[in-house]
Amino acid sequence: MTGALLALSLAASLAVGAEAGAGAAPPRPARAQVAEPVVEPAATRASTSPAVPQQLRRKGRWLVDPQGRVVIVHGLNLVYKRKPYAPPDKVTGFQVRDADWLARHGFNGARVGTLWAGLTPDAPGRADPSYVRKWQRVMDLLAARDIWIQLDAHQDQWHEIYGGEGVPDWAATRPAPYGALPPVTAPFPLGYWTPEVSTVFDDFWANRGGLLDGWVAAWRVAARAWHDQDHLMGYDLLNEPWMGLEWPTCLTTGCPPSYSEELQPAFEKATRAIRRIDEDNLVWWEPQQFAGGQPLDTFFTAMAGEDQLGFSWHSYCPDVFLESQGVPGGDVENCTAYAAGRQRHALEQSRTMRAAPLMSEWGATDNVRAIEIDADVADRFLMGWTHWAYKFWKDPTTADDAQGLFRDDTDLRTVKRAKLRRLVRTYAQATAGIPLAMRFDAQDGDFRFRYRPDRRITAPTEIFVSPLHYPRGWKVRVTHGRVVERKGSRLVVRATSARPVTVTVTRR
Repeated sequence: MTGALLALSLAASLAVGAEAGAGAAPPRPARAQVAEPVVEPAATRASTSPAVPQQLRRKGRWLVDPQGRVVIVHGLNLVYKRKPYAPPDKVTGFQVRDADWLARHGFNGARVGTLWAGLTPDAPGRADPSYVRKWQRVMDLLAARDIWIQLDAHQDQWHEIYGGEGVPDWAATRPAPYGALPPVTAPFPLGYWTPEVSTVFDDFWANRGGLLDGWVAAWRVAARAWHDQDHLMGYDLLNEPWMGLEWPTCLTTGCPPSYSEELQPAFEKATRAIRRIDEDNLVWWEPQQFAGGQPLDTFFTAMAGEDQLGFSWHSYCPDVFLESQGVPGGDVENCTAYAAGRQRHALEQSRTMRAAPLMSEWGATDNVRAIEIDADVADRFLMGWTHWAYKFWKDPTTADDAQGLFRDDTDLRTVKRAKLRRLVRTYAQATAGIPLAMRFDAQDGDFRFRYRPDRRITAPTEIFVSPLHYPRGWKVRVTHGRVVERKGSRLVVRATSARPVTVTVTRR
């Protein structure tokens, strides 16, 4: 569940009082020494990646595959927040049956929680080969089913000391004077607002104690391990960055100075470190976390010499959060305007920073109307997404427990069917040209897609047809194109002229 939902004004007023009187800056811990990353050689990993891996790249606002087709991602978050920070090969975790389930329902993307705490648990830059192997097993299952993978340095409330997760124990030294007393913990997401947690984040951005260097070193470990991973779509540098003691200004103004003085310099530093190992894969930047739950501007600018950036953004409608907390006054129908505003802003920010946008977190609710709104609006803006979340996995940092797709994570038969019906959609997965418009009606299955073909692309347009919405089968009509294959949930189309192609799918 996102920290962006911290944007409740009631909770904010309580937190302002908690922050008051934090006092002068405390002494800082000694600087850690960052070792060179050590990663298990690729030849010893159980990888099934081809000699030339299929990976996504940025072209304008779009993600494109090696064939030049625009890829729209409909995926799920796979973030295992408890030690060992990777799902086991058990029914409680992630197995072949899970990967098959994702592919069968048309999910072609996964945001995978490769946590800093798992990558370098013992010392800065010292890789844990066993952790790499744990996620390699999952990534191979995903890639074999044409599921694109985004690596996510997930964190919530920094560390288990504060009721969160994300950073390794060696990076969780408590700053003075707070270490003289037991740590103050608060339910997620209120724990962010305690003076100690905010001070720790300020230390991180200032690289006190070598914290920022240690995080960068963890990304070197990840890049060495996975730069040639099949179906990789890049590195999401930090989940929902918390900007520290200046958080009240982030809530009210979006805190522009925090971008120019802390967030962007840190992200540029990590991006440069990755580029020394991996010149090609996307590097995804996330805005300060309040931007996911409030209509706030974000302030990234372009990075000199960099053309493979992604804007990884989150969308959590405040009305839905109010409802989930039992606070009266929320109206889910307000979420249509909110979602559209966030989509427009994401496209504008992406143009400014020369990046491809992806709505990498949204949902985190069993309110099917809220899910339907977000999914419909994303289609309208031709935006890819990864929904939160596939399984609940006993998430320790969550505002409610209505986040996974199953009532019992060990039993796929317990899927929340009404929720699934809004997420599983007929949509264009790969377009041989430029998408112009897409619409899907989760009530009756009506689908309409229009694109401008690029005749230089030899691969066809591929559309996933939902297996849930056409009980008696489906029929297709194509103008200025032809159907070259329709089998199960797979619909393949080729243009027959340079004119825009329209594909319509309806129930029989």
